[in-house]
Order: sequence, then C-alpha cells, then structure tokens
Amino acid sequence: MVMNRKKALILGSAVLLVLVVAGAAAWLLVTSGGELTYKTQAALRKAMPAKAADELSVRGVTLQSPLKCQNLPGWTKHSMRVSCTGTTADNKQVKVLGSGEQQSKKNYFTILVDGRPVVENAQCLGTACHKKS
Repeated sequence: MVMNRKKALILGSAVLLVLVVAGAAAWLLVTSGGELTYKTQAALRKAMPAKAADELSVRGVTLQSPLKCQNLPGWTKHSMRVSCTGTTADNKQVKVLGSGEQQSKKNYFTILVDGRPVVENAQCLGTACHKKS
C-alpha cells in the first residue's frame, strides 16, 4: 500500500483527534468525582447528630439523648473533621467520626458503640442510604 502525503496528513490528523478526545474524556473522568454531601465544616457538624442517630436506629440502637458534636483539631476547609459522643439507652458509649475531603469530594463516617465499630468508613449515614442499597 502506497501512502501519499495527503493520506498521511489525513491519517495523522485523525489519530491526533482521537488522542485529544480520549485525553479529554480521561481528564473529565478523573476530575468529576461528584460532590460532597456536606460541603463545609459547619454543615458536617450540624448534620451528624441526626444522621448518626438515624443510622443507629436502623441498626436497632437507641440513644439516651442527642449526640454532642465538636470540631476535631487540625480540620481545614479542605479537610473537614468532626467527632460526636453520646450514650445508648443501655448506657454504652457512642463515638461518631465524620470527615470530608474537598480533593476527593467524599465524606466518610465511622460509628463506635462500646468501642466496637458498628459502621466503618461509610460514605452515607441514615435510612436514605439503606434505601439505595
């Protein structure tokens, strides 16, 4: 097969176009990781008591009173960290840890009851999460 200059330019242009489109698609895939459920430290801290109580209720655990939440040392607007504490109806200690990362656009939650994990690194808490699965 003899390839003249015109055919070579057309083939080269087509290959270049395919590479540009593939690169753009890969870039979009990497950078579009969704959105954070809780975009600020305050929103995360405000939502956690109700969401954690809802999650515990789904699992058959009742709280004595609402969880008390506070910011964890070292949090930033790019790396949010919240801790909540409380007690179950049968006097077991509850600790809930929540985080949000702006770079990965993900939230993570862990719930400990009496020092044992009930939820580990879940991206969602509450009954709404269980309906999806």
